[in-house]
Amino acid sequence: MTNDPIEAFLSRLQHPLIAGIDLSLDRMHRLLSMLGSPHKRLPPVVHVAGTNGKGSLLAYLYAVYEAAGYRVHRYTSPHLVEFRERMIVQNKMVENAYLQNVVQHLASVLAVQPATFFEATTALAFLVFAEKPADVMLLETGMGGRLDATNVVDKPLVTAITPISYDHTEFLGTTLAAIAGEKAGIMKKGVPCVIGRQDPEALAVLEKKAAELGVPLTRLGHEFHVEHRDGKVFYRSAKRELELKPSLPGDFQYDNAASAIACIEVMQDRYNITDTHITQGLANTHWAARLQHLTHHPYNRQLPAGFDLYLDGGHNPQGGQMLANWAQKQSGRDVYLVCGMLKNKDAKAFLTPIAPHVKALYAVEIEGESMSRTASDVQGVAKSLHIEAQTAPSVEIALQTIAQHVKTPATVCICGSLYLAGKVLAAA
Repeated sequence: MTNDPIEAFLSRLQHPLIAGIDLSLDRMHRLLSMLGSPHKRLPPVVHVAGTNGKGSLLAYLYAVYEAAGYRVHRYTSPHLVEFRERMIVQNKMVENAYLQNVVQHLASVLAVQPATFFEATTALAFLVFAEKPADVMLLETGMGGRLDATNVVDKPLVTAITPISYDHTEFLGTTLAAIAGEKAGIMKKGVPCVIGRQDPEALAVLEKKAAELGVPLTRLGHEFHVEHRDGKVFYRSAKRELELKPSLPGDFQYDNAASAIACIEVMQDRYNITDTHITQGLANTHWAARLQHLTHHPYNRQLPAGFDLYLDGGHNPQGGQMLANWAQKQSGRDVYLVCGMLKNKDAKAFLTPIAPHVKALYAVEIEGESMSRTASDVQGVAKSLHIEAQTAPSVEIALQTIAQHVKTPATVCICGSLYLAGKVLAAA
């Protein structure tokens, strides 16, 4: 039991990974109607879907608009440590006391109109955002797009779709075309859409949907570009050329930063965003558990001097490829993984691209998560890919084991799940 009203409220909601997800907007519309239709009283919305990079894209947009002096609301999921992380209100995490009052109101309505965890928490966010003025609202889908609980905003200012990969296949389909069809569901008639780097199969679906709805597209590799020249990376479009210096590590972040700039250009008539604002924003973007360098975390003390510790929440094939690209560039240093994953994620597909670039893997169970794979399960998958692997009872003991047996400075990455990442960050 907990004395925190918010935690008590959340514990009563259905956990989507256990109870299943109801892919329908009818119940969401009924719930919002009973709450006074807060989704119709929101600031101008940037609605983002995709498999990988949604959070990073929104983090870049948030930092740029903040640098330009605008008031920003942001809704993302899941949270890593504290539920309030999901709701940034006027550039600050929502106040606990205010959120408690809104929770009480929502709870009385849920007693009449039940909802899934994500439906209820999205409705909660809309209630909060509708009552607080802002210049722009950044809205991330939870899963899919077409029937996602966030997809009740009739006329966003712009939509964006980040790279599409295989994830949530039990709900979204088993082909890239099917998954892309679900993501394309956030497109609205006549509303501009920014498209990140896509597999041709997915891009074809997005382009067909856009043509049906008369959606102007701004596509990476077509209307805007990421170019590598003389050891530098540049954004280029018909409107500007700008050197990209994003603060988030990993080559894939150049694409995410470029997509953010493309969104800004689509909205340029409404907001005064300069190159200086963009440069400052990209350089000051923070987004936890995306190849996050844990320089001051207590777990760092488990490793010898000269070792580097990173944290990454990627958990699908594309996330594995991004991690592999990063591992490959670790300047000749051996890379060790501490990995925990959920049962509904394809561990083999995630680990396959990483396998050639990893010295060894230490498999752990995600503490307190009923949907966690066992450490021996993750170990077995790793071994099937010819990764040297063993189990450890915890992340901390895995790091201690690495410290005991690895004699030269190496890079260690804790990876495989945002839920595992949250446990790590909570230990700080």
